[in-house]
Amino acid sequence: MTTGQMARAAEAPYYYVPPHSIYPIRGSLSMLATLLGAALWVNDFTVGPYLCIAGIISMLVTLYGWFGDAIGESEGGLNSKRIDVSYRWSMTWFIFSEVMFFSAFFGALWYTREVSTPWLSTLDSQTLLWPGFAGTWPNLGPAGTIAPFKTVSPFWLPTINTALLLSSAAAVTVAHHALRAANRSRTIFWLGLGILLGFAFVACQAYEYHEAYTELNLRFTSGAFGALFFMLTGFHGFHVIIGATVLSVIWWRVVRGDFTATHHFGFEGAAWYWHFVDVVWLGLYVFVYWM
Repeated sequence: MTTGQMARAAEAPYYYVPPHSIYPIRGSLSMLATLLGAALWVNDFTVGPYLCIAGIISMLVTLYGWFGDAIGESEGGLNSKRIDVSYRWSMTWFIFSEVMFFSAFFGALWYTREVSTPWLSTLDSQTLLWPGFAGTWPNLGPAGTIAPFKTVSPFWLPTINTALLLSSAAAVTVAHHALRAANRSRTIFWLGLGILLGFAFVACQAYEYHEAYTELNLRFTSGAFGALFFMLTGFHGFHVIIGATVLSVIWWRVVRGDFTATHHFGFEGAAWYWHFVDVVWLGLYVFVYWM
């Protein structure tokens, strides 16, 4: 963006309204195809995998075009301060929705461990429902219906992953300060390092899953513990992949020179999301691996 464009964007008295777009309906149809395909896939319908993959590809193409238009509007000087505020509030509410999403799973973990498991081990419950049920966490279910498994120890892989993710967050913060100081080379280096550490986290988690399945016999079907473990860590890993991918796009935009010391909300929004992912992992590390 040129200085003149930035000045026009800052002084624009209007609220820019973009033209009609096909992307919202295309994104909705892509999500429908993905979810429907996934449902058919898990129920062994032949068309399921193809529909799910087609929906994912369609969504990626949609996002590429949609975000490309948004970037073009920003670089074209069309976004006033009101648009900037709108983007910030939108990102804030999006992260809030993600907080609620993970809160539901943390709540399920707490309820299962602290409420339902002790209740099922009471004398009345054992008499009426499952005699001999042990109120320990984790457990093998009523009457030993679940295959024996072991839990994942916090040492050493989850602890290494914690160090990787926190180091990545620190690198992104250093990159942000470098960008605000108009030091593009320093921004490129530290942001690139943060991205590499994020993908290293994903690789370590993939190895952890392999070890859980092959060595510990811990699977998604391993009762409430197995289901909650893989839902929480799996969704978090998915968010790490999304966050690292977004940061990779931001890194390329920094290399291309899209951002300035005073005009870089794209960077800030990605950094907010990345720090949210870090905080969620700290909760997982404590409540899933240690407790």
